[in-house]
Amino acid sequence: MKYLLVTVLLGGISISMLNFQAKSQTLQVKPSLFEGVVAAGYIDHGATLNFTGPAIKFSKKPFSLLTGMLPSLKFKKDNPVGNATKNALMIPSLGFGATLIYKHIAFQVPFLYNAKTASTNGKWNAGVGLGYKF
Repeated sequence: MKYLLVTVLLGGISISMLNFQAKSQTLQVKPSLFEGVVAAGYIDHGATLNFTGPAIKFSKKPFSLLTGMLPSLKFKKDNPVGNATKNALMIPSLGFGATLIYKHIAFQVPFLYNAKTASTNGKWNAGVGLGYKF
């Protein structure tokens, strides 16, 4: 209970300090509900839907380059041999990669991991994607 109280107190002080700094500067800030990139792609004979996560960003207008984590959804139909169990059609995954952005168009090179199965070894797969920057 004591740690929770200290955490809440420090969080409140931090927020009030940020609020004070924001009021003391005369910057025009455009509020946005969502900022990021959504890209559809192809990897390992299946489709992916990638989102940008924590990343390092390099910008020189109108280009940006992001390198970092890519939370993803992999879509791939599983064709098991015989009467074996099947994987789900949609599998969440966390990968990494690079995203090149020109204005609002994004080109992405994701690397996602396919886990080991009874018939194949686990391995990293590279793919390509095209998307939109919000």
